[in-house]
Amino acid sequence: MLKFKAVPMIQVLRRKTQLPLAGLAVGLALWSCGADPSTGPGDENGGSAGLSASAGTAASVAGANNTAGSGSATAGAVGVAGSSSTAGNTGVGGSSFSGGTNGGGRSGSGSGGRSTAGRSSGGSSNGGSSSGGSSGHAGTGNAGASGSGGAPSCSGQALSGGTSHCSSNSQGNVGSYSWTIWSSGSGGCITPYGVDAAFKATWSNSGDFLARVGLGLGSNKTYDKFGTISADFAETKSGSGGGYSYVGIYGWSVNPLVEYYIVDDWFSGHPNPGGTKMGTLSVDGDTYDIYKHQQVNQPSIQGNQTFDQFFSVRQTARACGHISISEHFKKWADLGLKLGNMEEARVLVEVGGGTGSIDFKKATLTAQ
Repeated sequence: MLKFKAVPMIQVLRRKTQLPLAGLAVGLALWSCGADPSTGPGDENGGSAGLSASAGTAASVAGANNTAGSGSATAGAVGVAGSSSTAGNTGVGGSSFSGGTNGGGRSGSGSGGRSTAGRSSGGSSNGGSSSGGSSGHAGTGNAGASGSGGAPSCSGQALSGGTSHCSSNSQGNVGSYSWTIWSSGSGGCITPYGVDAAFKATWSNSGDFLARVGLGLGSNKTYDKFGTISADFAETKSGSGGGYSYVGIYGWSVNPLVEYYIVDDWFSGHPNPGGTKMGTLSVDGDTYDIYKHQQVNQPSIQGNQTFDQFFSVRQTARACGHISISEHFKKWADLGLKLGNMEEARVLVEVGGGTGSIDFKKATLTAQ
């Protein structure tokens, strides 16, 4: 991950909405995705940074051929049957996911709204890694063992249906989840499918744009009182996310007031949220860089306030996987980054302009 500087912020008016408490338990599952790292955020003022996704395709790699009944197959996520080896042996394989190439993008920091300007940062090319393949066995085919750090299977079909909501600032409920759309410009559209927290969103030159679906947590308990908070997602995207983009998990806490992001994907250019890099966390198959940034007199869920932003930014983008949200919260606490009572935890896309779309074919959150 590159080292970044904090960047001057450009004021952008923004107001983030607060949503009602929703149900806290939803089943986990995953469907289709790809992995393709791309760009990062712009300098943000008047709001917070957001998350955006990268398109791509996950690559499956069959088990390597074994000779004389031995040999190691590469494994990543869920294994697939190994290919036949010489001397009547069959290898054990697994699938792996390769990251795309990060381009240069705008970097910066933000608060309850977004910024549109920022310093360009170069991205790096990252490939998804796999490990942990099993040895071949003579004359028999074996399913690949699960590799360490691999993402779950990401195959599936897009959802359909749902009600589209087009606005610059709106919110509502869908099943046990709640949704919000916000923009500093002309707005965009969100369509919750009514299947867990899955949704699609579109935007067109709408300035800072956020769409999110997930859990309202009530603002009366700290994260550890909810047990384990986690999410699973699978998405595809197209078009552009403007000067910065984030896809992942988003929310607020109160007492203290904190805006937080766990960034797993983006459109183009590795995100640089600015502020101070506090450390790293290795979880869910990759390393996340952790940042803290202070917003001064910027819009928040409590009006204009001075508050901190916490970021975990994955070093290699992915478009599906499991997110161990509580593990990020625990690591932040170890680094002195204290969250207060939890207001929300939601699957988010945020972009700083551009014209594009994202489709979450699968999105679930649990707090139990």
